[in-house]
Amino acid sequence: MKVALMSDSHDNLDALKRAVDYCNKIKVDHVLHGGDLVAPFVYKVLKNLEAPITIVFGNNDGEKHGLRQVFKDRIFDPPHALTLDGRKVLMLHDPILLDELRESPHYDLILYGHIHQIEITQGVNIVVNPGELCGWLSGKSTMAIWDTKTNQVELVEI
Repeated sequence: MKVALMSDSHDNLDALKRAVDYCNKIKVDHVLHGGDLVAPFVYKVLKNLEAPITIVFGNNDGEKHGLRQVFKDRIFDPPHALTLDGRKVLMLHDPILLDELRESPHYDLILYGHIHQIEITQGVNIVVNPGELCGWLSGKSTMAIWDTKTNQVELVEI
């Protein structure tokens, strides 16, 4: 199973469109977004994903009611746990308690965002911050692809 990992898109519709196009092109099976979509109008781009999406709220997602209305049962308060292809995933936005979670054998992958800095580390589990999809701070729009069969994560600049 190919899973796209993204976070911190911050209303950048161009970057979101590139990410959606890339996900559809490589035929990802699921998309995980680690928060900070920001406004409900991003739905008009994300609805074009051919794979299901699961989202957690970030600290800049101020219009939670509107986001819940458009994303319905696909958006959650963090932390949110789910299982994909038999692998246990924990979705965060803010990396609070991340150091303790790195040692948890309960999760195969932990996705977080918030700090707009890329991290892909493997220990007891894989911890991924795919950087910022928006590219506002770094000038680079990044996301990652996780292959659940090989348990490998690849960073992608879009």
